[in-house]
Amino acid sequence: MSMEIASSVEAIEGEAERILEEARVRANGILLEAREETRRILSAELPVDEVKTERDKIVSKARIASDEKIKASEGKSSEVSANAAKKAEGIVDLIVSIVTGAKLT
Repeated sequence: MSMEIASSVEAIEGEAERILEEARVRANGILLEAREETRRILSAELPVDEVKTERDKIVSKARIASDEKIKASEGKSSEVSANAAKKAEGIVDLIVSIVTGAKLT
């Protein structure tokens, strides 16, 4: 039974890591899009100052968006971890009640 608990906790931790990795991938994608947009703008015939300003705006927006997604994913990860602890506690209580023959209230 303890192997099942460890397996469940490992699965939950794996899910949390997957969520964080997805956020990182999305953040990198946003930054890549911002760089591509910057290249497009730079290749257009615009005054350099306007291009730099636009580039800075795009990069800033991309960073903000990626930070928000990372924070959201970290929140989900924390939630998953907290749920894992609650589930493990419940399983331990169940095992104790089975072993002792006591009923939990």
